[in-house]
Amino acid sequence: MEIFTIGFTKKNAETFFKFLKDSKVKTLVDVRLNNVSQLSGFAKRDDLKFFLNELCGAEYVHTPELAPTKELLNAYKKGSMTWENYEDKFFNLMAQRRVEKTIMPSLLDYGCLLCSEHEPHLCHRRLVVQYLNEHSELDLKVKHLY
Repeated sequence: MEIFTIGFTKKNAETFFKFLKDSKVKTLVDVRLNNVSQLSGFAKRDDLKFFLNELCGAEYVHTPELAPTKELLNAYKKGSMTWENYEDKFFNLMAQRRVEKTIMPSLLDYGCLLCSEHEPHLCHRRLVVQYLNEHSELDLKVKHLY
């Protein structure tokens, strides 16, 4: 199953939507806690829904169950938690939420996980794919768009 991930920072709207269209993304799966962020005008929920439909023929779905808690994210961002600790706590959170049982595979097939981080290395969207590959029968082939 093909899956993509993308972050919207360090991209203008043209680049962002070209990545999605060229990859034939069917569904943008927003894994952010706050999907009305002011960080980028085109990355707000309502704008994304419109642009995805008009430019890419794709759908938009917000899945906060694939996002970290506010407390977990803040602890990492403020430097009171290492990336390794963050990874461990985030994997435990997904296990508690049983995301492998609740996320519909159809969302992931040619789906694209959206977060704000430019690169996937220190972003939870990469961890979501890793967790699902380890805890479900899905065989997700991931391509990070950046």
